[in-house]
Amino acid sequence: MRLPGRYHPVFPPGSARMTFARRTHLPLAMALLFGCGAHAHAQDTDAARALQQLQPKIVEWRRDLHQHPELGTHEVRTARLVADQLRALGLEPRVGIASTGVTAILKGGKPGPRIAIRADMDALPVTEQTGLPFASKVVGEYRGQQVGVMHACGHDAHVAMLLGVASALVAVKDQLPGEVMFVFQPAEEGPPEAGQPFGAALMLEQGIFSGFKPQAVFGLHVWAGLPVGKVGIRSGPVMASADEWTLIVRGRQTHGSRPWDGVDPITIGAQILLGTQSIIARQVNIAATPVVLTAGQFQSGVRFNIIPDEAKLVGTLRTFDPAVREDVIARFRRTAEDFAHAGGGSAELQVVNNAPATINDAALAQRGRASLARALGADNVLEMPLVTVAEDFSQYATVAPTLFFFVGSTAPGIDPAKAPINHSPQFLLDEQSLQVGSRAMLQVALDYLGRDTP
Repeated sequence: MRLPGRYHPVFPPGSARMTFARRTHLPLAMALLFGCGAHAHAQDTDAARALQQLQPKIVEWRRDLHQHPELGTHEVRTARLVADQLRALGLEPRVGIASTGVTAILKGGKPGPRIAIRADMDALPVTEQTGLPFASKVVGEYRGQQVGVMHACGHDAHVAMLLGVASALVAVKDQLPGEVMFVFQPAEEGPPEAGQPFGAALMLEQGIFSGFKPQAVFGLHVWAGLPVGKVGIRSGPVMASADEWTLIVRGRQTHGSRPWDGVDPITIGAQILLGTQSIIARQVNIAATPVVLTAGQFQSGVRFNIIPDEAKLVGTLRTFDPAVREDVIARFRRTAEDFAHAGGGSAELQVVNNAPATINDAALAQRGRASLARALGADNVLEMPLVTVAEDFSQYATVAPTLFFFVGSTAPGIDPAKAPINHSPQFLLDEQSLQVGSRAMLQVALDYLGRDTP
């Protein structure tokens, strides 16, 4: 299936039409992006010119990665491609961090700050339905099941853009103040094996910053909810924390025709599930801060006429305030235990935090907004609303102030509110977002590094 208007251009790499598109469409778009007099400061830098020349290569990297996606901590091919490109730039990559993570440090020719820029590398257990000529046909294993594998969240674009930014910064390293660590992180979506840590926490645990303490860490994410050419940023909380919860309800098995002889964990589990929604609707001030409590699994029993011993519910909790998170978990646990006790059973709640809330440092957000406006024009920088999806980029805030922004990826003529969202098997990224995102991140980095330089 091919969705018209969502992908530009939709020609096989190397074809005559693709060559024509690269000679006309891409240079025209780059001229519009870089050639406007309002952005003369950005246009005149050698780094910006180097990045402009790299755009076809960034597209090539993204398509290659899209066609060969890999699940978290299994990004072997992806990590090899990244390390090879970094070596080609004259850098010395460190590999094998958190299984497949890669880092490299660029030392500028002048004294200045230390920063880190992060891109996530992993794909999702999703079977692609885009119809692209370079669509994924990869099959993998996720938690014991055979699944399709797809870059349905845009991490292929993140890797390609960071390779482009790294190349542009290397091109001006003699004039560059400070040092930059490029962080290519595995398993932002989590590893395919249950119970394993996510990539950011594991990289930090294994000491990626033990010899390099950044003063700021930057990240971005392509986003179907914004049109291509626009970026979104906000100060303070921007993305929710992600907790994975598991609730085990224990009853007593009996024949389905004689429920009074046992304790039905399915009924108790249903009552608890409905009770959790009353927590959100009646016990939490969601006018002050949003909260989402969702069950994604409800598993119990093997036969139609047997009430089982046990039921298992699994879901997610999303919050933006650590105190609210703790309060909701306490209310959830009390609700579960009280319903279970009333029904003659018991309930045990386990909560694992996969990512804290992503909170942009106020000073970095102010500087970053100015950099984005300088790179793209103020009209293209939007105030981002709170986003209830989560990102383990938030883990880096335990080391240094962080800034995270969004890059629109939905093609012109498509309503972003109706476009297939990230994680959809039909998620389609307009490749002009590669130019916008790489240019935006380059400007953010250059401005921060040069903030104290005459």
